[in-house]
Amino acid sequence: GADSMTYKAVVSTQSTGGLATEATFDLPECKLHRFDITLPTTATLTREDALKYYKDMTTIRRMELAANAMYKTKEIRGFLHLYSGQEAVCVGMEAALTLKDSIITAYRDHGWAYTRGVEPRAILAELTGRSGGCQKGKGGSMHMYTDSMFGGNGIVGAQVPVGAGIAFAHKYKEDGRVCISLYGDGAANQGQIFEAFNLAALFKSPCMFTCENNHYGMGTSDVRAAANPHYYTRGDAVPGIKMDGMNVLAVREFTKAVTDWMRAGNGPVVAEVETYRYYGHSMSDPGTSYRTRDEVQEVRKTKDPITQLKTFMLEGELATAAEIKDLEAECREIIDEGTEFARSSPELETHEMFNTIYMDMDGVRVRGADSMTYGIHSP
Repeated sequence: GADSMTYKAVVSTQSTGGLATEATFDLPECKLHRFDITLPTTATLTREDALKYYKDMTTIRRMELAANAMYKTKEIRGFLHLYSGQEAVCVGMEAALTLKDSIITAYRDHGWAYTRGVEPRAILAELTGRSGGCQKGKGGSMHMYTDSMFGGNGIVGAQVPVGAGIAFAHKYKEDGRVCISLYGDGAANQGQIFEAFNLAALFKSPCMFTCENNHYGMGTSDVRAAANPHYYTRGDAVPGIKMDGMNVLAVREFTKAVTDWMRAGNGPVVAEVETYRYYGHSMSDPGTSYRTRDEVQEVRKTKDPITQLKTFMLEGELATAAEIKDLEAECREIIDEGTEFARSSPELETHEMFNTIYMDMDGVRVRGADSMTYGIHSP
């Protein structure tokens, strides 16, 4: 939690208003498996980065809060898996990557879509199935994409071998990029994941297989589902690392160290990022039958990633409490506007159902649901 992180050195320089421009903090220890790597023990946080991380994590938290409310009023339907509690994972990892690196994840993907550059309003409109959504409302909660984010995938574990393939493409093209292939502790026992580890190791593909361990796969705790719940050790010959996924600085620094090691041509890594989800597995799961409310409250109180960052910022004198409050208000406004957009964005027009089937299909006749219905594929 925030207290177990000893706050270290103060600031190197002062900026206007008597605030620091940067501060240095001790990092929590990692666990390693067959991994010969030198890891940093401290992290320097600049004022600029601190404000960015805080804004990003708070925006994701507010966005998921809004999605939760819209689900309850039936404005969002179907599957909805919320990322609340896990924000330091996507924000911390993205801080160590560039947008040219690739991401592929499972269905808890709203936070990742946001850090890959999708506007909150486009994410929320995707959830309501409207034309202003990032996939024009065709993908919904579990299927969001950008040029370098290969989904949002709905089949448990199935994205992991695809991630190994994307990493192989980076190696084949010699473009210096890496792929982060994410899955949960629930998917970690899938056979295809071990096949992917093995192939990536043989090809020396730059894939960071990342288990976002939020401790519950649907309603089953990790220790009841896995004979070996130390997920970072399960790559066998593949080096492993376990990091604190509630500390955005730890995630950033250790991801940077791992991806540098992979970029040097060393092959894949299995990373376990220990985190926690505040809501149920999906909206149909109240999330209380297999864990106590006290447990959830305890994590919120002692380990919350946003609260921890706020503590760093105040102790490191990187921002004032008033500034942080203003930032929170700004995030609230962004999400309020996004929610309004998600409600008012028009439904998709009927002709759109004949589009986005394959590439280079413009002008091709496409059959509808019966032999009487045809449409034209148009851009």
